[in-house]
Amino acid sequence: MIRIDCIWLALGASDLRGGIDKLLAQVVHGFVLGAQAHHAYVFANRRADRLKVLVFDGVGMWLCTRRLQSGSFAWPREDTGSLVLSREQFDWLVAGLPWQRLGAAQAHAITAI
Repeated sequence: MIRIDCIWLALGASDLRGGIDKLLAQVVHGFVLGAQAHHAYVFANRRADRLKVLVFDGVGMWLCTRRLQSGSFAWPREDTGSLVLSREQFDWLVAGLPWQRLGAAQAHAITAI
């Protein structure tokens, strides 16, 4: 399994037509330090029916895609600011469930970019 210590959400809509290099460029422009080992970066398209997760495991890059057959993810539409989600809220988000209905965030390992 891939070790992930921190998950970052790219707020707003992202162009998911490219692959690893295009998403990595967004991470490099969004962070001074660039992609960090054991960090995951999550992006959503404009319709919020697709997610791509970019993970740097210290050796190479992994890219995972999730597409909902119907409906959309409850993706934050704000382009700026910060957002803290608990692990349970993140699990609901990627399952396509309304994560905002869960209680206050218990952990701060998931941050927005």
